[in-house]
This record gives sequence, structure tokens and C-alpha cells, in this order.
Amino acid sequence: MTVRPEIEPVLRGIAEAVHDRDDHVLRRLLSRLAEHATTDDLYALRDTLPPLRRITRSPTSRPANARRRG
Repeated sequence: MTVRPEIEPVLRGIAEAVHDRDDHVLRRLLSRLAEHATTDDLYALRDTLPPLRRITRSPTSRPANARRRG
């Protein structure tokens, strides 16, 4: 299954906006994707992307907003 050709430019734009950290463009493109993408497009996108690697934390690390005990 492949992503429809009409959706490809939007996906490329999303990737570029994420890379450039352009929130305004990213929001606009995500909105366009939400309007035009079908469930089949999302499944095709999932199948196209490489698997995500889980980020492992060291046992002593914790989120910055976590409370200290005691």
C-alpha cells in the first residue's frame, strides 16, 4: 500500500516544517492532512515509516517536572 500522490507533498512539507521548527506552517499542513487523508493513507504512512526506537533512560534519570520524594 502506498500513500496517495495528492498527500505526498503535504507529508514532505510536514517533515520540512518539523525540521525547520516552523510551527505556523506545521499547523497549516497538519490541518490540510486532517482534511484530506483517509484511513488508508494513514495505514500506508505507518507502513512507509521506519519503526520508532524506544528511548531508554538511565535508572537515575527522571523527567524535569517530576517531584522529589521525601
